Amino acid sequence: MSEYGFELALCAHLERERDGVLARQLGGGVHAPGNRVLDVVHVERGPSFEERAAITPDRIPDPAIRGPAGPGRARPWRDALPDDLGEESARRIADACVDRGFFERERRGGREYLRQTARYPDDWFGDVLAVENKPDLGTPGALERQLRQDVSLALADRVVLATASHVTGAHLNRIPDAVGVWRYDPSADDPDADALDVLREPTRLPVDEPGVELLDARPARTDVAVVDADAKRDARRRLAERAYGKGWRTYSLPDCERVAPDAPAVADHATLPHCTYHDRVVDPARDCGADCPGHDPGDAFDVDLDAERDANSAWRRDPDGRRTRQSGLDAFQ
Repeated sequence: MSEYGFELALCAHLERERDGVLARQLGGGVHAPGNRVLDVVHVERGPSFEERAAITPDRIPDPAIRGPAGPGRARPWRDALPDDLGEESARRIADACVDRGFFERERRGGREYLRQTARYPDDWFGDVLAVENKPDLGTPGALERQLRQDVSLALADRVVLATASHVTGAHLNRIPDAVGVWRYDPSADDPDADALDVLREPTRLPVDEPGVELLDARPARTDVAVVDADAKRDARRRLAERAYGKGWRTYSLPDCERVAPDAPAVADHATLPHCTYHDRVVDPARDCGADCPGHDPGDAFDVDLDAERDANSAWRRDPDGRRTRQSGLDAFQ
């Protein structure tokens, strides 16, 4: 199985076994988010999860959360967002927040005002788990450096390495002691099988303390940045928000007759892009199309991936929202 297929199968397994929300491929840095991409992120529910879920199914932009807008009163639109935003960025974020139901727009005397539709609950999420997928430990790549970076920054509460390989003592000695290790066998993933074997439990990381972020590594020089506790707190909120809005079903099924949604046992609650020609889960963005020798043009299988996510996770597709009905609106209907 490819790393891509391994990742999707693991997400399907974790979604079935754990509460909360899951997402794939999220930036795991603070000063340089793109320098470290976390394969899988699991976010536990916090005390106010339902309050957050009731606002919008989409990610709430961080500038809107940390800005001066609030649910108490409407402000001129530009005053509702942080001063450090450029005009174009502020406008884009304001419009996005209105579309997503986090801001409500009204006009007074020709001026545009914004009001936050609900208090943002900072405690909506609990522990964050980051999973690094490396199904074949025979080709580790930069695995050791990546895991050491995750531990030194401590953005996630726990970090785990997931593999399909046999794990030896030599493997364990090459990764930080704080990193947990799972052996996962997608072919055994059914409700009655032990698909995931916990070889080492992860150690809880000091997320409330300063961390060290790797910015650049070269043969003669390594650049790092110390990340204070406040910056980490904000970065954890951004990570949780991205996970809530994105999820892990970020693929679409290709227009090919060979993609069968019911082939692997793991798909009992998740429609994975399994190809009967290649006999594996494929990445539609890279593996599919006219260049594939097994391509058989046809309509994509009709499946609602958002409905699957809504039915099998804590994410809510159609929340009630917190918009208020403007006085006098009926006069314009």
